[in-house]
Amino acid sequence: MKRVLTTVIGLPIIICLFTFANKYIIDVLISILLIIAMHELFGCMKNGAKPISWLGYALAIFISFIHIIPRQIIINLAIIAIPTILTILFLYIIISNMKYSFNDIAITFTGIMYLFSFMIFIPILYGNKYNVASDNGKILIWYIFLASWGSDIFAYLIGRNGTHKFSKVSPNKTIEGCVAGVVAAVVFSIIYTIIIQKVMNISLFPIPLIGAIAAVLCVLGQVGDFAASTIKRYFKVKDFSNLIPGHGGIIDRIDSVIFMAPFAYFLFIVLF
Repeated sequence: MKRVLTTVIGLPIIICLFTFANKYIIDVLISILLIIAMHELFGCMKNGAKPISWLGYALAIFISFIHIIPRQIIINLAIIAIPTILTILFLYIIISNMKYSFNDIAITFTGIMYLFSFMIFIPILYGNKYNVASDNGKILIWYIFLASWGSDIFAYLIGRNGTHKFSKVSPNKTIEGCVAGVVAAVVFSIIYTIIIQKVMNISLFPIPLIGAIAAVLCVLGQVGDFAASTIKRYFKVKDFSNLIPGHGGIIDRIDSVIFMAPFAYFLFIVLF
């Protein structure tokens, strides 16, 4: 009941924000969500390491400015980002006289890359104005959400009666559920494409291509789901937090979405 009630309240808010907000508001929203997600992840990591939390929070705040800072500067920062992050982390070992270990910085780096390098593509895709799909970021972003939501709903409905277990990483997931999720994601994405073609008179990509992209995104989203389960299993937690009643934490709710985001940007903006 908590899960349903949270969805009923939260879903309209998400729909309104991503439909009517401008890119600067979405930048700030994703920045806030990433700060919360970093807090959840670093909280779990304390079960087996000493994460260097401030670095993750600083990068999360940076997302608020990605459409304010000139694009070329953003590109240059992206090029030097990984060497800079690794340098800072190794300096922590040196300066702290081994109070921080390689395990601590390795886990911190993995956590930062897991959340920051994936989530940053949500506002980048939403505010895109540079390529073929110029000014259509608000339309493209919904392919991620529809693939995720469609997959989640039908993977649960079909998968709970499935008999073929998928992986020990998440024992409740079945092959039947995963396949149903992919089919649902494709169907939802095609219906959405037909609607925007008819109502908004916008035609970005052919229907067969949309179906193929939706299938790829859905599979990647399922990998994201398993990735989150892997982390939780390693740190021996059930959920990343109890922030969202019936759903767990922010990461529990968006684990598939964040894995889809960079690949959606590549498929929609770079490749085509």
